[in-house]
Amino acid sequence: MKRATLAAYLLAMTSFSCGHLVYAQPPSATGGPILNQEQRDDIAIRVRAGDSCAECDLFQIDLAYQAIAGRDFSGSRIRQSNFTVATADRANFRGANLSLANLFGMRAGHADFTDANLEGATLVGGYFGYARFGGAVLTGANLSGAEFTGATGLTQEQLNTACGDATTTLPARMTIPRC
Repeated sequence: MKRATLAAYLLAMTSFSCGHLVYAQPPSATGGPILNQEQRDDIAIRVRAGDSCAECDLFQIDLAYQAIAGRDFSGSRIRQSNFTVATADRANFRGANLSLANLFGMRAGHADFTDANLEGATLVGGYFGYARFGGAVLTGANLSGAEFTGATGLTQEQLNTACGDATTTLPARMTIPRC
């Protein structure tokens, strides 16, 4: 009986509900919370309806053409997701795993990508003016045609691991390798 009680307690501590959203373990630099597909689908419905979702598992969510401005996705697993032409001004992606995500044409002015994993992501043609990128991982990311005017926290070292083209707009005195 004690073992069953202990197992139930440990299960409750590793996966809990906050309001109506279900969360899993905190994200790591390369992973993030991991839930089953049914739980992810339920969360995706709520996000598409307007909810924020910090520390959620949003793996492969499709938010193309969605207005997600000002929402909190900090610490979430948003790997391989679609944000094509989404509006995400002032959204919080701090510490989120956006690796291999498609941010094609995304408008994310003043958004927070601090410590986010954007490894292999497509930021082609996006607007990231005045967004924060301190500590973000950009390895293998394609920034072709993207605008980073006024972006903060970007370093030359980060940009050296990504690629862009002649139309990529960067803060003063920064360059990016060509794709």
